Amino acid sequence: MTIDRHALGFGSGERAIYAADPWTTRGRLYPESSSPTRSEFQRDRDRIVHTTAFRRLKHKTQVFIGPDGDHYRTRLTHTIEVAQIARALARALKLDEDLAEGVALVHDFGHTPFGHTGEDALHEVLEPFGGFDHNAQSLRIVTKLERRYAEFDGLNLTWETLEGLVKHNGPLLTPDGEGTRGPVPQPILDYCEIHDLELRSFASLEAQVAAIADDIAYNTHDIDDGLRSGYLTFDMLEDIPFLAGLMREVRDRYPHLEASRFTHEIMRRQITRMVEDVISVSQERLREIRPQSATDIRQADRVVATFSESMAETDKLIKAMLFKRIYRHPEIMRIRASAAAIVTDLFHAYMADPGLMQGHYWVDCIPQLGEAARARHVGDYLAGMTDTYALKTHGRLFDHTPDLR
Repeated sequence: MTIDRHALGFGSGERAIYAADPWTTRGRLYPESSSPTRSEFQRDRDRIVHTTAFRRLKHKTQVFIGPDGDHYRTRLTHTIEVAQIARALARALKLDEDLAEGVALVHDFGHTPFGHTGEDALHEVLEPFGGFDHNAQSLRIVTKLERRYAEFDGLNLTWETLEGLVKHNGPLLTPDGEGTRGPVPQPILDYCEIHDLELRSFASLEAQVAAIADDIAYNTHDIDDGLRSGYLTFDMLEDIPFLAGLMREVRDRYPHLEASRFTHEIMRRQITRMVEDVISVSQERLREIRPQSATDIRQADRVVATFSESMAETDKLIKAMLFKRIYRHPEIMRIRASAAAIVTDLFHAYMADPGLMQGHYWVDCIPQLGEAARARHVGDYLAGMTDTYALKTHGRLFDHTPDLR
């Protein structure tokens, strides 16, 4: 029986001329036969969802450590929210929704336990050996560390998905070869030696909408979680004109609404306004650039999917508020210090005795490696840990484990 692939639709409507085309993908590092029932970007998305790394996100911190409460976002729930917004933006701009979703689902794979605290701590101990970068770690996971397939390490994702993972926040190199945000992490440079991801250009528009969806998601849900925790109050939100306007709008329409519903009505409006803003700006830039292909998007002189100037200012104000009121709150800082100590303790313990890394696939070979190679394996092992596993392991190896409550 022959399957008409185009008749299946593959979950997307009509694609614009500048959208990434799964039928003309630049392919995979290791060639594979195509699927009769899924596009190449759908296959990528499915492979991402079925990874160990994806499942681990459910027990990795977004902002609030897991023991703080079951209703706070984790890396997994954050990732799902990003993917939903990315699909909405992709649909509005007639992009390939599956590629946008895939980039959104994979973008946080490289995060350590305990959120950015764990990343900072791991970077500090790995700095003599090249440091740690969660984006580079995501690339290592999907090209090397996931060990599922008989014929290759990693997931063997398409060029477009890997490009989106690495460059969703913009080019990594200037035309002159300088790093746009400092030196490019060595794992990314090493991979590009065998599979060039064109670090000087922008990524596809699908990757760009995944990146701005990330901002929209955490700007909104960190406010929601901040209000739930008590670190934020409605009075604090009044300091930001955009949020004050949303609250006034909700109060005018629902004057006697209970706090939980009031919060949700604000958050849903915030997401809607930000999504509509990005769509409007993107459409205007597309009219200016007049791209005739996905390549034209990559070679454009500016990002396409972004906020307007007024919304970008709102974005800055929200981030500043979150930084001051939550991320640098004294209680959060106390917990962060304890979480960093756990990561640091485990790193030094594993460096001294690699045999403690139970289940690591190279555990028998690590003692024969040089210090830098050993450190990278220890970093891989630590970065893959969930919050719960890191706490449990620290409790087994050390007499005292800090309380993260």
